[in-house]
Amino acid sequence: MPRTVSATETAPTRYAHHIRANALTVRRGSRTAVDGIDLNLGTGVHGLLGPNGAGKTTLIRTLATVLTPHTGELELLGSTRHSRGELRELRRRLGYLPQVFGHYRRFTVREFVEYMAWLKEVPRRRVADAVQHAIDRVDLTGRADDRMGSLSGGMLRRAGIAQAIVNDPDILLLDEPTVGLDPAQRMEFRDLLRDIGSQSCVLVSTHLVEDVGAACVGVVLMDEGRTVFAGHLDHLRAAGTDADPGDSDIERGYSALLRRHRQATSN
Repeated sequence: MPRTVSATETAPTRYAHHIRANALTVRRGSRTAVDGIDLNLGTGVHGLLGPNGAGKTTLIRTLATVLTPHTGELELLGSTRHSRGELRELRRRLGYLPQVFGHYRRFTVREFVEYMAWLKEVPRRRVADAVQHAIDRVDLTGRADDRMGSLSGGMLRRAGIAQAIVNDPDILLLDEPTVGLDPAQRMEFRDLLRDIGSQSCVLVSTHLVEDVGAACVGVVLMDEGRTVFAGHLDHLRAAGTDADPGDSDIERGYSALLRRHRQATSN
């Protein structure tokens, strides 16, 4: 007889923080790419900003469990113990889009997203609906049965976003997701982020501050592997003055915080 599943087991789990890091350090070869950062991220859309080489991609890959921290503590969805079995369970609840992702060019979009759903152990009875829903959400419905190799750069990026959300993740990690998207697609993508962020923790690494301003409530600013700022978007906006470089209050706040951080660390 099948076991009865209780309401407690099927109810969504609530976390004080979906992502919590304490003195997190990650090295790449001899270089310290993430240098003792602290993070507390919960439900909502959070932007990850910083200059090239700041450590954003390394941080995203670490949160996605691709890289292992060297020191410090990392808690994901309430768990700090990451044995092989625990990692397997955790990865079912993560969505991750790297800057560059591999795919079989002869797969159709549907086959690609189905394959990723299988890797994430989405229950078989749910796969078809989950795949179709993910494809619909990124506006690739009309291209679902086209081969991946036939897609434009922007469409390929949208297919990558579809695979990241097919398992309805509790944590969604996106590294430069809007590269190749046209303005209309970027606006649709922001709407999608806000929708997902109403129930999940979304961290988006981007160079486009207008995307942060339109979709994010929180911001993490990194420089040289360290956290320069982590807080509400309004506080970032308020950090700059008219004398700081930038065409918007977000850009001016970004410039001001980086300048102050670099002045403080150079003394």
